[in-house]
Amino acid sequence: MFVSLPLSLLAPSVLLAAALVLAARPGRRPHGIGWVPQGAALAALGLALAGLCQELLLGPLQVSFGPEPLAPAFTLDGVSAAMTLLVAFIGWVVMRYARSYLDGEAREGRFHALMLAVLAGVLLLMQAGNLAVFVLAFAAIGTGLRRLLLFYPERAAARRAATKFTLVWHAADAILLLAAVLLVATFGSGDLDALSEAASGAPLPLTGHVAVALLALAAALKTASFPLHGWLTEVMEAPTPVSALLHAGIINAGGYLLVRTADLVQASPGTMAALVMLGGLTALFGAVVMLTQSAVKTALAWSTVAQMGFMLLQCGLGLWPLALLHIIAHSLYKAHAFLSSGGAVRAVAAQRRPGPVAVPSLVAVLKSFALAVVLYLGVAGVFVLLAGPKSAQALALGTMLVFGVAYLVAQGLADAAPAALTRRTALASLAAAAAYFTFHLVADAFWGAHLPPVPQAGALEWALIVLAVLSFALVAFAQALFPLWAHHPAAAGLRVHLANGLYLNALLDRLIGGFGLAKPH
Repeated sequence: MFVSLPLSLLAPSVLLAAALVLAARPGRRPHGIGWVPQGAALAALGLALAGLCQELLLGPLQVSFGPEPLAPAFTLDGVSAAMTLLVAFIGWVVMRYARSYLDGEAREGRFHALMLAVLAGVLLLMQAGNLAVFVLAFAAIGTGLRRLLLFYPERAAARRAATKFTLVWHAADAILLLAAVLLVATFGSGDLDALSEAASGAPLPLTGHVAVALLALAAALKTASFPLHGWLTEVMEAPTPVSALLHAGIINAGGYLLVRTADLVQASPGTMAALVMLGGLTALFGAVVMLTQSAVKTALAWSTVAQMGFMLLQCGLGLWPLALLHIIAHSLYKAHAFLSSGGAVRAVAAQRRPGPVAVPSLVAVLKSFALAVVLYLGVAGVFVLLAGPKSAQALALGTMLVFGVAYLVAQGLADAAPAALTRRTALASLAAAAAYFTFHLVADAFWGAHLPPVPQAGALEWALIVLAVLSFALVAFAQALFPLWAHHPAAAGLRVHLANGLYLNALLDRLIGGFGLAKPH
């Protein structure tokens, strides 16, 4: 029994034990145990690393603590081992930062206890082997995170953010519970492997399609998708370590739920189509609003909205290894971005202001998009010759990414741009295309065997691919042309509306009654 027990499964126990010790000393600078939060997080990281080594040596490991479907079950395979190590590493970095950030705080011990408890919940979720663990871990994480968001309960904005988070997060919990009940009733099991086998063996019945749709809806709510994204943009009211852990680890849990149930989700074409449309809309909306934000942390929050939308788009296209790689890359980047945001603001303020930016003409923008696409097609051709054909979904996703680089190329092709800038922007487009296909190969090598292959593109998939590519092209084209019409009065008004997220957050405020639902303790 001990040999089959994943060592990484011991990590949450270490964190919870440390949380209990700190909860007994909730005040300022707990005497004699100031090292406990960081030490417990480091021990959890060591156990996560040991679990990864164990999986590489012994193969996938599974353990259950009772009969199906209610008993918790845990799985350690290539996917869960990588995500467990990622969360443990981010948790250790955040707890190190929190020790100095909260030093001297009146409720310092309580804060560290809550952070360790939430981190333990996320580590349990990453190793979930059945839907029961997913439901319980999500509920526990939401409960602990709400207390962290209300760490300064006297702040009205913190109460509002906590109220929004609680409504959206626990609504997703209820939806996920209903999906789990339907799946157990339909297939007789909540085990993830059993559900995957059932989805691959025969077409889903009607109750199966409904359950998968509910799964996707729960994941969309967990990832702050449009239009209920407002709670994520307001959690800056919590201490910075909370924002870092939320944006780098917890927000990805909805996408991880989709990845773990990939066979099941991919068996429902309607759900896949909904993920493409909702994910693409959220990605474009979040990216456009992010460009109008003046506060660095708010801009990072909108960046997370956009990135989570793009990750849902990848899931809807069936690019599961790339979606998982996106989650890992986003987690590492966003943790660093939040924890270093203060230093970044000071560094930018100390820089000498640059001169006027070269404004590209309409002809230069058209040339830039053409050049970016030509370079992308050339790189794609080389990779196809070396590594074999690519799916239509993978080629379309790369095209969307290159459209973003085309904005930089447009700057280099402007009449006032120096030749060095032109060369650098062209090389940036070439490097982006090469990096995309390289990372695609890496993701397939690591996780391709654990996840379903990309589905064959039918009429519906082709329609969604064309729609997504054209939408991203249009937004990137408008962004590249923005300097030409930025001084028009209509542009100023549009910027104000976008900076406020088209007031969708204000509508949610009105629905929940402002600050009234979350009272200070």
